[in-house]
Amino acid sequence: MPPHAPPSPAILVLEDGRTFRGEAYGAEGETFGEAVFNTGMTGYQETLTDPSYHRQVVVMTAPHIGNTGVNDDDPESSRIWVAGYVVRDPARTPSSWRSRRSLDDELRAQGVVGISGVDTRALTRHLRERGAMRAGISSVDTDPAALLEKVRASDAMAGSELASAVSTAEAYVVEAHGERRHTIAAVDLGIKSMTPYRLAQRGVETHVLPATATLDDVLGVGEHGPDGLFFSNGPGDPAATTHQVELLAAALERGLPYFGICFGNQLFGRALGFETYKLTYGHRGINQPVMDRTTGKVEVTAHNHGFAVRAPLDAPTTTPYGEATVSHVCLNDDVVEGLELRDDAGRLTAFSVQYHPEAAAGPHDAGYLFDRFADLLSVRTTGGEA
Repeated sequence: MPPHAPPSPAILVLEDGRTFRGEAYGAEGETFGEAVFNTGMTGYQETLTDPSYHRQVVVMTAPHIGNTGVNDDDPESSRIWVAGYVVRDPARTPSSWRSRRSLDDELRAQGVVGISGVDTRALTRHLRERGAMRAGISSVDTDPAALLEKVRASDAMAGSELASAVSTAEAYVVEAHGERRHTIAAVDLGIKSMTPYRLAQRGVETHVLPATATLDDVLGVGEHGPDGLFFSNGPGDPAATTHQVELLAAALERGLPYFGICFGNQLFGRALGFETYKLTYGHRGINQPVMDRTTGKVEVTAHNHGFAVRAPLDAPTTTPYGEATVSHVCLNDDVVEGLELRDDAGRLTAFSVQYHPEAAAGPHDAGYLFDRFADLLSVRTTGGEA
């Protein structure tokens, strides 16, 4: 392939007016979104293809990005979802036996506008101090004042319902590996491909449904109805996502076992009657310490969330569906990282976590959550105790 022409100048402008200059990386053009930072040292391909990053401009704190290129095995979805990409030192040449093309080429092919040569340390410190905010990247209009005006006219993340924009249009099934032990309905709010894979490893057949799924759609899964319900990760403000909360509340009323991750944790919280709120700059990376308060164990976990559930850390809450407690907490800032629901007899009926157990951050610290869900499904089918 002939070499690319020298990159064009590019600028990044935050909504408070702070401006960073660099060079175009990936596609040339103009893009807008919420500027957030990711602290992962690896996993940029999984980050880019995570639907939870829809409409976000992702700043990578690791200085060298693109070293291992892009392969066809690691994507978490069918496309790149980030609105824009910010790196300091992009790899000149990828080096990995698995690489099929460079990250720069992949960004260009998918029309993702990025910027390189940025002091990402200074940018990250700014976002930590001032909070996540709207941003624009442009390699076609490098006038900061003009770009700032466009940034301030762009949509904010708070109040945005985005799950429907990233969800599957049609239902599909991910078969169990080996013998099918359970069948569940999974509402796709931005699901990553590794999640149904982890469930399939445990004999769970997953029927992935669109975000618009109704209770009838859920109850119609399987020959005799589903053994459980799962809500995936996803983008947007949970307070603006009402249909799925109503669906979940109706499922909890019927005693359907539930497991939710990330966005699914926030919607679970709202179904239980808790509020959600926007974090100053969120948790995004693969090195977040979380304690499972039910076991006392600490896990290294993968995160991608800008909203959280507000719930009492040290007291149970009575809900229409049973007693809810905070099961997991972030050791950095005491943010709620998990919830569980028990019935009047003290039996576990539903639970969720704020982080991504399907990711290999620990690398296996959080895999037990899929086992916990499989055990909960077994309780429903056998009538035992969790």
